[in-house]
This record gives sequence, structure tokens and C-alpha cells, in this order.
Amino acid sequence: MAARNPLRAQQRVRSGESTTPTQSTRTLSSTPVRALRSAEDVRLATIAELELHLSTTTNKHGRPFQRRTINAYKYAATQLHRWLTRSPQINAVGVEVSSFTDVDTATLNRYFRWYYTTHDIPKSQDGKGGYTGGTTTQRNLRALFLYLAEEYDHPNPFTDLKLQRYATPPMGKPKTLSEDFITDCLAATGNGSPKVRDFETVRNHAILRVLTEGLRSDELLNLRTNDLDLPNGTLVVVPIKMDRNSLDGRVIPLQPKTVKALSRYLRVRATHRMANPNSPDHVERLWLGTRNRGELGYQGLHRLVKKIATAAGYDPAHVSPHSFCHTWADDLKAAGVSGEHIMAVRGWKSPAMLRPYGADMASRRAVDAVHALGVRY
Repeated sequence: MAARNPLRAQQRVRSGESTTPTQSTRTLSSTPVRALRSAEDVRLATIAELELHLSTTTNKHGRPFQRRTINAYKYAATQLHRWLTRSPQINAVGVEVSSFTDVDTATLNRYFRWYYTTHDIPKSQDGKGGYTGGTTTQRNLRALFLYLAEEYDHPNPFTDLKLQRYATPPMGKPKTLSEDFITDCLAATGNGSPKVRDFETVRNHAILRVLTEGLRSDELLNLRTNDLDLPNGTLVVVPIKMDRNSLDGRVIPLQPKTVKALSRYLRVRATHRMANPNSPDHVERLWLGTRNRGELGYQGLHRLVKKIATAAGYDPAHVSPHSFCHTWADDLKAAGVSGEHIMAVRGWKSPAMLRPYGADMASRRAVDAVHALGVRY
């Protein structure tokens, strides 16, 4: 049977897989220390310095850098290193580019032109909703040259007006999931039946239920058992970005079926080896791995969602955990929940953060709202 389209919108999207930084970046800090013998070694050593620097400093909001952010910045620097290895360059003053401090504006312009044309390829039929690999890498590479300017007094090319900057293409790829898709995926994970008691199925069903409450991947994965307040039908999310400290917390209202799914998951979780508080391997994180393995990770969550979509008969290329955030926002907007309340639940500070969510369904919501008025004259 052919895989169905899980998206709520009617547009069809050409499937495509993208590679995340954490999938393709080798952990440089784990490589053996060796003498600097070549330009490649010098650049790799600089990337290791950058990782250490990011691990011991704070971002512009005064917060430690998240590991995924550090990996993304390392990935951008590593891509530039690999390009220089494959394509030796001469900078504007006639010097062979061997280290990152030899890279000038002209060299970066050539690199970004090559990277954009080879990585930023549209993946939707209208040619708009593309993978923004080129613009993302340009933004992430700033961290390397900020570090070089600070530590080596290297002129920062990003402050040069001659640096060619690339804009993010307009988003044309629909993201909101259909009601049938969510219903079928919940059915594929046992549909909350009390007769389904194996750890993996019960856990996966609870995860899908929590995703329908609008949590981001990081927020879901960082949940701990004491963040749940099931008698009151809520859970508490500590913000991952910006305004987070020990007192911050966002209360997430839960649907009754989500409360029941979490209650059943806690019951089977208690049988997990790492759920025992007296065990030296005790883990406080809510979501644990199968076969008594440790806590669920980011890549595991993505694989889990795509695996469930496949089992439900849909094309997994169109689905990611973040798709549920868009669907949640569309559901609340369509139900007439005010933007102020949606922002409060999600922890957004600006209405500009609300607009992209469920944007692909804005026309449908507008038509439904006008039809709901009935006969006006």
C-alpha cells in the first residue's frame, strides 16, 4: 500500500532527507592528540579550541551554550575546513589559505556561493519550501570568526560590507498534520488500550500524546518525572532558551487522554532498570530507552516519530516532532483561543513567534471563521 500524505494541507511535497549537524559531525574532542603537521591539523586544532571556548562561555543572553548549538557551530567550521582541504584557495593578498586566520571576505564569498548552490536545494514542488542549508551555515559560521577576532585579532569578515549575505527562502512547505494522521498514529501505538502493556508501545503512545500538547523536542526530552502534576492535569516545562533559570517554569495543560497515557507509562517505567532510585544507574529523565537502556535522545525521538508514521501507512519524510507544534497551534487558533493565551502556554514573548505556526492553514481558518457567521444580511 502506498504511503499517504500526513499533512493537513492539500499541497504535495517532494520527499527529501536532510542531514542534521549531529549526524554528520565527528566529535573532534574525542580524536587523539597529535602533533600539528599540516594545514589540516591546524584547522582541526582551531575547531577543538572553538568547542572548548563555547563550552566555557555564555551566549548573548548570559546562558551556557546548549550542546546542540555547539555541535552546529562546530559543524559549520568543519564544513569550511573540508572545503579548504578539497579546494585549496588563495586569498585577496595572494596568500595560500592554510589556516582559518588566512580566510578573508573574498574566500568566504567563494565558499558561501559554492555551499549555497550545492546544499540549499528546494524540496517542494513550488520551489520555495527549501532546505535552508546555505543560510544556516552562513549564520553558524559567525561563531568561528568571532572567536578568531577575539583570540587572534583576525579581522572578522562578517563585519565587512563586501560579504555576500544569503536570505532564507520563503517557506512554502506545509507543516500542519492532518487529524487522520494523528488518529492513525495513536492507533498504531495501541490507542491507549489498558490491554497494551509492553514498555515500548506504552511509552511511544505517551510521547505522541505529549507531542500533541505543543512541546518542542528539547522540552519533551528534558522532562523529569517530578515535572508531572497528573492530579491537576498539567506538567511543567523549564524553558530551553533565553529566559530560563531555576525559578522559571511554564505550565502546560494536558488533555485527559494525555494524563491517562502518562499514568500508564509511569506504571511500566517503574519496571525499567534505570527507574529504580536505589540503582547506581538511576535516571531522573522521564523518557527511558527500550531494553533497559538510558534516556531517550534527540535522534531517537526523530526515528521514533518516523517509525510510527510508517507503521500507520504514511510517508515518514513529511513528519518530524516539530510538526506537532504547528498542528497544536493550528488546533488552538481554529478553536478561537486567543493569541495571548497561545503565547503564554508556549512561552513566546512576541506575536512574531506565533505567526509562523500553523501559517499554512491560515486561509482555511479564515474561510471557516467567515462561514461560521452564517447569514449576515
